[in-house]
Amino acid sequence: MLDFLKEPVLAVQDFLALTGQALRSVFRRPHYTDDLFLQMDYIGVGSLLVVVLTGFFAGVVMALQMSRALSTYGQISKTGTLVSITLVRELGPVLTALMMAGRNATGIASELGSMKVTEQIDAMRALGTDPIQKLVTPRLAATSIMLPLLTIISDFVGMFGGWIIALLFLNLGSRLYWDTVWRALEWNDVAQGLLKPFMFALVISLIGCFYGLRASGGTQGVGRSTTQAMVAAAVLILLLDVLITKIFVWVSAG
Repeated sequence: MLDFLKEPVLAVQDFLALTGQALRSVFRRPHYTDDLFLQMDYIGVGSLLVVVLTGFFAGVVMALQMSRALSTYGQISKTGTLVSITLVRELGPVLTALMMAGRNATGIASELGSMKVTEQIDAMRALGTDPIQKLVTPRLAATSIMLPLLTIISDFVGMFGGWIIALLFLNLGSRLYWDTVWRALEWNDVAQGLLKPFMFALVISLIGCFYGLRASGGTQGVGRSTTQAMVAAAVLILLLDVLITKIFVWVSAG
């Protein structure tokens, strides 16, 4: 039993150590600004299309489903309210983070894994360069900056998708729909909608780097690390979503 638990416990310990080193490196020089902007372009701009499509179809589906339920109670005019709250609190941050995990956590893991198995990281250490500060910290900072911004875009595009459904199929006026959308949001919702993607960004970037730096066994090991990074990031995103939601519910109730 103890031998079975040894490897997971060591993995958690190594992950926490990597997290601490990466966070400390944010405030130490050199900052590798060029790498930061390069990663922001790849992680943020490169993910824009998939995020926009995901947000749009999430808003369309939410409007269709919620209007059907609300029509039973004669409250179809509240469709914008439910679309807005659901997107900002839950679907926007979670779906955007899952898309980013599928694209970027795997990309980071495969990139760093390839560097690891070809001994490029060992060469960096031999030349006096800290691999954590050079490779991990720029990806951590870039994801933390871009994911909240992408989530805001996803939320707005989702509301736009809901507006199209309201206008074409629900006979709701544009002014009525957008009034209910904005009036439904409170500062608590906005804070929740921005805190979640920031925390998800830490998970996505650090999990990708962690499994990439642990890759071994050639190309097969890189593929295995990529798969593990995606699975671990998705599970942790959902777990964090539950914990953060529970905290905000508890604070609101208090």
